[in-house]
Amino acid sequence: MSLRSMILLLAVAASLAFLGANASAGPSDSTAPAGTSDSTAVQPPSDSGESAQADSVKAAGKAADEAAERAAKAEKDAKDAREHAAKKAKKKAKAASSGKGTKMAGTMPVKPDVLPQHVQVQHILIGFTGSVPGKSISRTKEEAKTLAYQILERARKGEDFDELVRKYTDDSPPGIYGMSGAGVAPATGEFPRGGMVPAFGNVGFSISPGNIGIADYDATASPFGWHVIKRLK
Repeated sequence: MSLRSMILLLAVAASLAFLGANASAGPSDSTAPAGTSDSTAVQPPSDSGESAQADSVKAAGKAADEAAERAAKAEKDAKDAREHAAKKAKKKAKAASSGKGTKMAGTMPVKPDVLPQHVQVQHILIGFTGSVPGKSISRTKEEAKTLAYQILERARKGEDFDELVRKYTDDSPPGIYGMSGAGVAPATGEFPRGGMVPAFGNVGFSISPGNIGIADYDATASPFGWHVIKRLK
């Protein structure tokens, strides 16, 4: 073998030995970037983002529930208000139809367009002690006034006038009188206006048919007490 061949063989053997040594050593840590350690390795993604999203969804759900509750309450309040208004209107209409709690428009005094020559009236006389000859009346003057205005109110609310006459008058039921006007000849069964106490005619001729008025006690114009007067015709 020549010297050249021996040198070449030794060089190859040396190269093979060097390669074998490097292979057994394993990968070097020197490949890691300078200044880093295992603690800086890639970590799994944090769940903080998912938690924030869940909280947001929960808050939105709670707000929606509260809004729904407010809407339901508002709807209930509106329904209750409508029902209350309907009941109130129904009650008012019932009271109006029965004449309770309100005056009937036709019973309130309305002056006639033309002064009548003849009238027919019905009255309730409310006297007091000593005011009506031949009548034993125990009520005082103030009690008579109070009673007269109570009867007036009831009559204007639609109570049966005939029944009120029978129950309260200190005259004789039914208390119906016809009168002729001043200077007018009385018809059959009528009295001349001047032949009645002044207050009786003053009220009877100053209201329209169906109206109800009152003549207050006056020693000259209405000496017998209070007259609740309804003009019939």
